Amino acid sequence: MGNSYVRLDKNNVAVLLVDHQAGLLSLVRDIEPDKFKNNVLALADLAKYFKLPTILTTSFEDGPNGPLVPELKQTFPDAPYIARPGQINAWDNEDFVQAVKATGKRQLIIAGVVTEVCVAFPALSAIEDGYQVFVATDASGTFDEVTRQSAWNRVSAAGAQLMTWFGMACELHRDWRNDVEGLAALFSSHIPDYRNLMTSFYARMPAKGQDRRAPTVGSETIHVN
Repeated sequence: MGNSYVRLDKNNVAVLLVDHQAGLLSLVRDIEPDKFKNNVLALADLAKYFKLPTILTTSFEDGPNGPLVPELKQTFPDAPYIARPGQINAWDNEDFVQAVKATGKRQLIIAGVVTEVCVAFPALSAIEDGYQVFVATDASGTFDEVTRQSAWNRVSAAGAQLMTWFGMACELHRDWRNDVEGLAALFSSHIPDYRNLMTSFYARMPAKGQDRRAPTVGSETIHVN
């Protein structure tokens, strides 16, 4: 008998953004740099849109790993921010673990740099402690595809679910009718083809009785001609 389908639940999930630091981002080679940063910011916007508790953490930021990318701090100015002095596995830092426990959530979305360390280690530790773990694969990066696949094999064998930020957004949202414009704005902000799709859709909407104002996420707007 196969495993049961465990869905992301927006009322029971927190987001852990692990070591998205300026120095470490320069090591990412399994995803194109611009695409990777877009995916990271998309996951951040997803967390903000669904109002998910989010925890930021860095490792040895005074050293070569560098500071947290500023966009994440700007997106979550009030989020717990754990600057780990040296622990490689975020789960080895008591302040980080306590911040996770304080959310009260039992599902965790994890993304980070580099994948086989900063994602895999806390993912495995969280699973061991009884959490359901969902790894945002396209918002996590590493040296090459071989290294990435080794990490994915390890965490999935332990029970983590591997997903993209787009799949996570859809599963959290459940039904388009919950908020068509909000979800469309999230997608359009980070997927150019989706922006084109929505621009075309809004252009076709009847003008009479319709509010044709372009929806926004953050500073992004879907422009309607």
